[in-house]
Amino acid sequence: MGSKIYVGGLPYSTSEQELADLFGQHGNVTSAKIITDKYTGQSRGFGFVEMGSDEEAQSAITALNGTELGGRTLTVNEAKPQAPRSDFGGGGNRGPGGRRPSGGNRGGRW
Repeated sequence: MGSKIYVGGLPYSTSEQELADLFGQHGNVTSAKIITDKYTGQSRGFGFVEMGSDEEAQSAITALNGTELGGRTLTVNEAKPQAPRSDFGGGGNRGPGGRRPSGGNRGGRW
């Protein structure tokens, strides 16, 4: 188990300091990060907390998962590694040779 924790279901008004304080009751918090929308800066309702040890992280998960904060139920568990992203946008549903599969022609000539 790692000491990085995923926290979902956060009220959109929660600050990183409030998140750190909440988890600080269960051990040493080394970082707390609220994930925000890159265009609006608005909270996306989840974040990550890093604890000083695996034992402290497990204690926080056990104590806080399913509890309520600001009228919302928290989902607290071990953070999974981020899946690698492609630098390419879109794509999707192209057939062999990069052309649309049959029936996917949107008019015009190929």
